[in-house]
Amino acid sequence: MGLIIRIIVTAILVMLIANFMPGVTVDGFVTSIVVAIVLGLLNLFVKPLLVLFTLPVTVITLGLFLLVINAVIIMLCDNLVSGFGVSSFWTALFFSIILSVLQSLTFAFTDKDK
Repeated sequence: MGLIIRIIVTAILVMLIANFMPGVTVDGFVTSIVVAIVLGLLNLFVKPLLVLFTLPVTVITLGLFLLVINAVIIMLCDNLVSGFGVSSFWTALFFSIILSVLQSLTFAFTDKDK
């Protein structure tokens, strides 16, 4: 049940960000749910491989290169999900930063396990 709630919360955040951020488009709530699921799967399967392959750069930049990896994941999601669009790399970078911060805040305030 917790996974479904996390997907719905992420979908709501994607919709909110798309409404306020120029360069990000989402066709509807169903599309934002698909985006949330695809982002979760990409973060589960693709992101660890990207982090492993770029480990030297990530270490040299003291972890800041992870922001670039997050933007690449968003752009990959853009290519996989029709109805979701990100206009540029910089838009994807800012979108990933805002989404990560909002997810962290939301889940910190709503997590009942603490």
